[in-house]
This record gives sequence, C-alpha cells and structure tokens, in this order.
Amino acid sequence: MSHPSVSRIGRTLAGLTAVAACSAGLLAATAPTSAARASGPQHDGQYPNLAPTPPMGWNNWSYYMCNVSEQVVLGNARALVRSGLAHRGYRTVTVDDCWMAKKRGPKGELLPDKAKFPHGMAYLGQQLHRMGLKFGIYEDVGTRTCGKYPGSLGHFPQDAKLFARWGVDYLKADGCNVPVPKGQSKEQVYHDLYRQQSRALRATGRPITFSISAPAYFQYNGDKVWHQVIGWSAQLGNLWRGGADIAVQQSTPAKKWASIVFNFRYNANLADLQQPGRWNDPDFLLVGDAGLSRSEMQSQMSLWAIMAAPLISSTDLGKLSPEARAILGNREIIAVDQDPLGVQGHIVQQDGDGVVLAKPLKNGDHAIALFNSGKTARTLSITAGAAGLPEAGSYRLRDLVTGRTVATRRDVIARNIPPHGTVLYRVTPH
Repeated sequence: MSHPSVSRIGRTLAGLTAVAACSAGLLAATAPTSAARASGPQHDGQYPNLAPTPPMGWNNWSYYMCNVSEQVVLGNARALVRSGLAHRGYRTVTVDDCWMAKKRGPKGELLPDKAKFPHGMAYLGQQLHRMGLKFGIYEDVGTRTCGKYPGSLGHFPQDAKLFARWGVDYLKADGCNVPVPKGQSKEQVYHDLYRQQSRALRATGRPITFSISAPAYFQYNGDKVWHQVIGWSAQLGNLWRGGADIAVQQSTPAKKWASIVFNFRYNANLADLQQPGRWNDPDFLLVGDAGLSRSEMQSQMSLWAIMAAPLISSTDLGKLSPEARAILGNREIIAVDQDPLGVQGHIVQQDGDGVVLAKPLKNGDHAIALFNSGKTARTLSITAGAAGLPEAGSYRLRDLVTGRTVATRRDVIARNIPPHGTVLYRVTPH
C-alpha cells in the first residue's frame, strides 16, 4: 500500500486554505511539551553539527520549479557573487527537483538530465566551488520525487556516495511517494527512511549539511505526532521543513502574502523545538518576487531573521530591484538571524493583527520584532518586562531598517507600522 503522493503545490494550497480558516491572530498551536523537545547535541548518533548558524543561500524551486538548468543555476550563482550577497552569507546554491533523468543508469545510478545539465552535476559543483559557493542538491527518501523522478528508497548508500563524489555540500531530502507497508505507521516508516539517509551521508565521510522535509508531511496529524517527527529530525539532520511550502512565482500577490503569513504563524509556535545548530525551516524567502510590496518583503526578511530561520532565497537574482537587494543584504538583520547564541525568537505578545517577538542575542542585546499583519497602519508597543529585557535605567532601540536610534525608559514602541509591515529593533540596555 503506497502513501499517496502530496505535490508541493498541493501542500501549499492546503496551507493557504488553513490560512483562510484562521482568525487574524496566530494559529492556536499547542505549545510543545518538554517530552517532544529535540534531543540535545550530545545525543548518541546525532548528525554532525554542520550548520552552527542557519544556512543561507539560494534554491531554484519557488521561482523556476522544474524549469531548472545549468544555465539557470550558474546564472543565479554569479548574481549572488556579483551582487555581494554571497559575501553577506548567501553561499549555498541548491538544485531542487527535476534535475535528473527519469530513469536510473545501468548500475542503478542517478543520472542528470542531459538537456538541462549537459556537463553533469560534478561539473556544476566544481563551478560553484570555484566561485566560493557551496553545492546543494535535492532528492527524496521515497520511491519517486515530488516531480516523479527516481527517489533514493533502496539506493541510500549508492546515492550518498555519488553525491559525495560530485562534491555536494548540502542535501535537501523530500518525502513524496513514501510507501507505508501494512502494519507500520506512517511516522515509523518516515523515521526509518530518514535514518537510512542520515547514516548513508555520514558514511561517506564528506560533511554534507542535511535538510529533512519529514515534518512537513505531519503538519496536520496533530501536534503530538508533528512535534515527535521534529524531534527525531533534529537528531538525524541539521534543519527541517516544518510545514506547507511557500507560494511559487506563478501565485497571485495575495496568495504569496498569505503563504508568508501562514508559514510565519506555524513556525513561530515551534520555537521550543529549535536549538542552536538545529533549525526550524519555514521555507524560502520570496524577497524580489513580483507582486510583493516593500513592506511585505521586509516583513518576511525581518520575521525569518528573528526566528533564526534559514535565509534561502528563491527568486531570479539577476533581476533583483535595488530595494530587494538591500532587504536581502541588510547586514544588521542578517546578524540577528546568524547570532551565535542560536535562539529562535519567541512570541511575547499578540493582539489581533499585531504580534511581538523577542530574541536574546549573544552580546546581551535583544532583538524585538513588532509585526502588523493587518490591512491598516497601527502602533504596537510592549513593556520592557513583558519583552524579557533585563532591568536597566534606559534602553537604546536601533531600527535595523532605517538605522535610526532612539532611547526609551520602559516601553518598546513602533508607531504607524504600515499594513503588512514589521519593525525590527536591536535593543541595548543602559
């Protein structure tokens, strides 16, 4: 009996349907219990800590989907370098689904699609490495990928060795088309297959950052099961896709924004399941996509940063507007995301369309995001105590978008936040 395949677009639409059913406030997800927490770094058999800070880079899927090619990948890689974004940390370039031939080779090996990648995948990796970038690739732990290309089920050691020979630095392993035998639970099967993939990657001896998609297939199975899957994903890999896919380029502007909000909402409630070096992944940054306003692009960047989420762009980097480039390349916001303390920001206040998150930083500062998801401008504020700030005579608030700095004695306030806008402060006690 086969588990029915769930297409990427299908999962996205399921997420957007859930958005429409929600109130303006955050999803009422049950807070993770301590028993569901991810195991710590000392856990026996834990995957190597290859991502001490959230991964940053680019992936073709959301913008190009299956229209991927050597030209597309290398063109965007060059744009990363040329724009200065690679220097800011966006260094992992990942080829998503549909890169391979429909059938394996005579020895059971994966083969690239010759029309899309005429020089092969080892060549692609070499070109990326010469630019100072890392090479990421996509596969699936099931019989087939979401795009119906050969999956790794039954070939985990063979595929892992091939990826290592190609110079792969990052593997995103999806979970479409996973057969569930009679008498076994879906969760047991996924756990076993991702364990096999994890072991195969470790056995290669090459450090390959491992992105697990398993939790995305359990988002609607109830929090207990969902959180349990996240727990073992944190043992087997470095980051995990938690839920619905972000909207694709062809989506309407309204669906793109709804998708960003939905993924923020579910991910914000998973903060207690994240730990330094093990990252919740709410999916790609759409900054630069058609139809999104500057406030919406800035909100996604700021919210992903305070959640310590991977910053993985999925757009046409060669066509970035100056404002989109500035949003993606904001050093101070990137520093919040990449802060070595590695804490995901927690929700400290929510009121209808307004949400406030706080995140401690390693140097003793705090990041505070005030998000207005509504359709009209509004002022948001929170007291220093409610935000978890240490006692101090005053606090310096630096707006990480405008660069303006103000002092306050008690309340953190952001006035007239535009619709769909976010103010992100770095707060220093005095």
